[in-house]
Amino acid sequence: MPQRDVVSWTVLIMGYKNAGKYDAALMAFEQMQYAGVVPNHVTMVNALAACANFGALDMGVWIHDFIKRSGWELDVILGTALIDMYGKCGRIEDGLCVFESMKEKNVFTWNALIKGLALAKSGEEAVLWFNRMELEGFKADEVTLVGVLCACSHSGFVDTGRWIFNSLIGGKYGFSPGVKHYACMVDLFARAGYLEDAFKFIRDTPFEPTKAMWGSLLAGSRARGNLKFSEFAAWKLVELEPENSGYYVVLSNLYAEMGRWSDVEKVRIMMKERGLMKDLGCSSVELEPQEHVYELLVAH
Repeated sequence: MPQRDVVSWTVLIMGYKNAGKYDAALMAFEQMQYAGVVPNHVTMVNALAACANFGALDMGVWIHDFIKRSGWELDVILGTALIDMYGKCGRIEDGLCVFESMKEKNVFTWNALIKGLALAKSGEEAVLWFNRMELEGFKADEVTLVGVLCACSHSGFVDTGRWIFNSLIGGKYGFSPGVKHYACMVDLFARAGYLEDAFKFIRDTPFEPTKAMWGSLLAGSRARGNLKFSEFAAWKLVELEPENSGYYVVLSNLYAEMGRWSDVEKVRIMMKERGLMKDLGCSSVELEPQEHVYELLVAH
């Protein structure tokens, strides 16, 4: 294409973004600037989404400055994209400033703020804004509940998280809890050391237990030195991802701690048979529940 206008550049950026090729989307956005083509609102929304998912804070800040210099009004879509970018890039305080400057908001705007606060582990603020959202007449959706439950998990607000989940079960929000809501509750209990409650949630979930659930139980059990739950969860993870060598390493380390050397050897043989052999004596795996929760938060 000899000449590209703002529409063709925007379609290119959007295509890369939708395909998950965020670095390519940002490279195309930079090339657009070098070509002297002025971006429009749609361009910026897609570029901001790429920044958010790629962690390109500097580019996101540049876009925000461009919007200010151009005198653009922050409509719902553009403002929400900015909040989402700041939240995912670890600058939710800037996202909050954007939020408060917006004249109009919708549920997606509130969700971006609450998820950003959850990612920043600002559980108390997330719950406060969640309550304010309801007071201002906005109806929470599935994404809102994932955000606030994850925030409760990060901050150890077990009672608050339980109350919100029970309200969800009771029909307050007009929809039933999904697999991600159950995963958040498992993480909430496991992180706080309520391992029996975490296991009960996994056992009673109407969904097939996920990697996030077993990963949270494993991380919480390891942190509390509960070898029984650690072993059980690790084997469940092996069943789900038999090619992930890290879970075998966890099992080997567990058995070594318990002095079960024959089981250490069994794990070693299993890894060798599956082409996953490593030097187990020099391997270590750190499992953090927030890794699984982060996936829940950024998936929307």
